Amino acid sequence: MSSIEIRHIVFDIGRVLIHYDPHIPFTRLIPDDAERNWFFTNICTHDWNLEQDRGRDWAEAEALLIAEHPDRIEQIRAFRKYWHEMVSHAYVESVAIMEALIAEGRDVTMLTNFAADTFKEARKLFPFLDMPRGVTVSGEIGLIKPDLAIYEKHTKDFDLSPAHTLFIDDSGPNVVGARMAGWHAVQFTDPEKLKSDLAAHGILL
Repeated sequence: MSSIEIRHIVFDIGRVLIHYDPHIPFTRLIPDDAERNWFFTNICTHDWNLEQDRGRDWAEAEALLIAEHPDRIEQIRAFRKYWHEMVSHAYVESVAIMEALIAEGRDVTMLTNFAADTFKEARKLFPFLDMPRGVTVSGEIGLIKPDLAIYEKHTKDFDLSPAHTLFIDDSGPNVVGARMAGWHAVQFTDPEKLKSDLAAHGILL
């Protein structure tokens, strides 16, 4: 068990608290697996979508791809149009852990790579996102994980002590980024492992 007292707990959101999978609507829109995988590898790519998380608006993002792939207009626009289907459900057990931490009086905030407008939509879909003390949304500030600056901004904005902060994220690079900022950090894989990781840092539920 860690000898450092954890005073602040920071949750990522996507694939930690809520499910995210762009294939969900596109399984219907592009039924062929090979063609759909090609579409995500070559058109609506992870890197393209990440720029919306950095703050680029959807109109610009769509225009860039449509100029290159005019035969795919409807599919390109479908990414934002059907975004709500991609966040199909909450991870109930993870949310229960977060709620239990808040109920104990622990300081809980969130740090997420999320487009500004889709995050507003997510808050309506998942009211528990309003339970923590606050959130840093990448698309609102023009910074993304794992850039060191976003961790530093979250630290400053929420008056965290880095050495007493524990970060929970599903992404290995984002976990490394948090550690570079002086935080403790664990990689989320499932709720039971999260409970074990919390216990290892002196937080028993």
